[in-house]
Amino acid sequence: MNGTTFNNSFRQIIRPITTLKKLSLQNCRLNGTLHDQGLCEMMHLEELDISYNALRDTLPPCLANLTSLQSLDISSNQIIGNISSSPLKDMTSIRVLRISNNLLQIPVSLTPLYNLSKLKEFESENNQMYIEKMPHSLTPKFQLNSITLAGYGYGATFPRFLYHQYDLQNVNLSHIKLNGEFPNWLIENNTKLERLYLSNNSLSGPFLLPTHSHMSLTIFDISINSFSGQIPIEVGAFFPRLLLLNISRNALNGSIPSSFGDMSSLQILDLSHNQLSGEIPEQLTLGCFSLEYLVLSNNSLEGPIFSKKINLTSLMRLQLDGNNFTGKIPEVLSNCSLLEGLYFSDNHLTGRIPRWLGNLSLLEDIIMPNNHLEGPIPTELCQLGNLQVLDLSNNSISGSLPSCSRNLSIKQLHLSRNMLQGHLNNLFLYSPSLVTLDLSFNQLYGSIAKWIDRLSSLNYLILKNNSFEGEVPTHLCKLNQLRLIDLSHNNFFGQIPFCLLDREDSDAKAPTSSFAPAPDGGGPRGKEETIPFTTKNVSYLYEGKVLTYMSGIDLSCNKLTGEIPYQIGLLTRIHTLNLSHNNLTGSIPMTFSHLQQIESLDLSYNNLNGKIPPQLVGLYTLSFFSVAYNNLSGKTPEMNYQFATFGESSYEGNPLLYGPPLPKCDANGSSSSMPRASTENDEDNNFIDVEIFYISFTVSYIIVLLGIATILYINPYWRRAWFYHVEMWTTSSYYFVVDHLPTPLHLRRM
Repeated sequence: MNGTTFNNSFRQIIRPITTLKKLSLQNCRLNGTLHDQGLCEMMHLEELDISYNALRDTLPPCLANLTSLQSLDISSNQIIGNISSSPLKDMTSIRVLRISNNLLQIPVSLTPLYNLSKLKEFESENNQMYIEKMPHSLTPKFQLNSITLAGYGYGATFPRFLYHQYDLQNVNLSHIKLNGEFPNWLIENNTKLERLYLSNNSLSGPFLLPTHSHMSLTIFDISINSFSGQIPIEVGAFFPRLLLLNISRNALNGSIPSSFGDMSSLQILDLSHNQLSGEIPEQLTLGCFSLEYLVLSNNSLEGPIFSKKINLTSLMRLQLDGNNFTGKIPEVLSNCSLLEGLYFSDNHLTGRIPRWLGNLSLLEDIIMPNNHLEGPIPTELCQLGNLQVLDLSNNSISGSLPSCSRNLSIKQLHLSRNMLQGHLNNLFLYSPSLVTLDLSFNQLYGSIAKWIDRLSSLNYLILKNNSFEGEVPTHLCKLNQLRLIDLSHNNFFGQIPFCLLDREDSDAKAPTSSFAPAPDGGGPRGKEETIPFTTKNVSYLYEGKVLTYMSGIDLSCNKLTGEIPYQIGLLTRIHTLNLSHNNLTGSIPMTFSHLQQIESLDLSYNNLNGKIPPQLVGLYTLSFFSVAYNNLSGKTPEMNYQFATFGESSYEGNPLLYGPPLPKCDANGSSSSMPRASTENDEDNNFIDVEIFYISFTVSYIIVLLGIATILYINPYWRRAWFYHVEMWTTSSYYFVVDHLPTPLHLRRM
């Protein structure tokens, strides 16, 4: 039923029931404007919910005539206008007003609503908030129980009307770039306050406590601000009934107060991304027996993870990554039977991976990269039927991959940069949900097992820097969800199987973390899937949405032969292709001109011949290109568009290539870099040669004279003969000159 038909029938339906008091049209695909819905005819209406529709335009003035209306929800539509000129300011009977997710203009002061004396709950998220130019000194007539002003930031201090509120139970002022200090006055004035959200603002200064303990507060979130100094020592005594405490992403320092142990009801504690130091206080691990989420990531905490005694039997998620914890993984965690996630990455943990982890049947995430863990991967992990993420990369894990015989639900496997050895066995033969397999930088060898074609969900296959050999297996062709393939730096030989590429590039989505948000949206969230991949000669870590769009193949540094399959040109969504450092022959396929999203293309260090297809100039997204050190010939592509940015290094090592940016050639085909007789440089070179000649001649002459003098001094016979010949040569030379000189005139006359 289209919108017009629905609107007409709706007017016909409500006409005979104008005495209706409650009406909910939530998510009913209403469109058009509120002016033509016939709602203003329902004079007895007390509650109206028209949220999650496609209603647009301004609010009709006739809404102010609904004097019985107490609750109005117009959230998630396309309503426009300023509430200062809307009928909302005149609806004096209203108690609950929800206007989130529209296009309304709302002054931060809420001055237009000051006369709504019965208003108890006001909710506005993701509207256009602004600061009034003229200051005011009015006092609102309402006493709110709940206020939500979250969404677009406006960068001001706390709204003045809050200073006059004493019955608040729920306050959400997140994401609006508030500045100023911690509002301890807000907690002191509202003794019934239960939930306070001040996340993602620009608040600074110390984290202050109210003058008295607050027994009602259960949710307290001041994350993503600039609070500094230490956490107050008595924080646990002042907020003893907290369920959620999130003060992450600030600049707090010092140690974790032991008074946290007084919060026996605490379920979620997030102190991550601060500058906290010291150890985890034992009082916390004993007193917070209701704790489900403990997040201390990215601080400077140190020492062992836990002492020998803990009372965290409800613990589900333990995030300690990015600290300086030392020692072994504590065995006391084996008593936390509800554990779903262990996040210990980027610490200094040592020892082996405990075998008792296999007894924690609810474990979904084991993330412990960048430590000093050693020993084999325990086969007991095969018992974890709920395991989705196993990340042990960059440790000292050794031995072979364990063989599992039961059905696993694992999605991400990161074991790179370890010392694993042996063949690929049937570790994941029964893991059809596997999305990521990263075994790079190990000592694995042999061929790729045939069972890999059963991993129908595989998106990312990273096997670089191992000793795998054999042909690139054709059974990889069945993995039609593959987005990134990195088999570089191995010993693969033979031809590139065209079937691997003889398909359209898939639109597989990047996997999301299994780390679910905690209740009320205040709990920790898991780290996104991260994949290392080399492009443009630089190794990047791809994650999140960027990973979703990334697609590439890296077969470099192997022993591949044969021609490049033309089917590569069918991969129209590929972003990077690296076939360098192989023994590939033949020409560059013309179909490469279809790679309209290619960013990096490396074909260097092969035996390719023929011309570079001039159509490649049309690859407007290309930012790295290299065909260096092949046997290519002919003219280089025109230096237009992206190809104008590629220098000589992209083409060097191909003697038969010519054209810019390569050095120019003379009429004889010689490179301009060859010596020429008439250049200034050549003249300089000649001058240098002559100078060297004179120096060499002088030195040689002196050496000869010294040699003769030495011989004459040692041998008297040679010395007498030498002087005799010198005297004879001198006398002969004298008479020769005298005999041949002309006779002077005065002597001729004699």
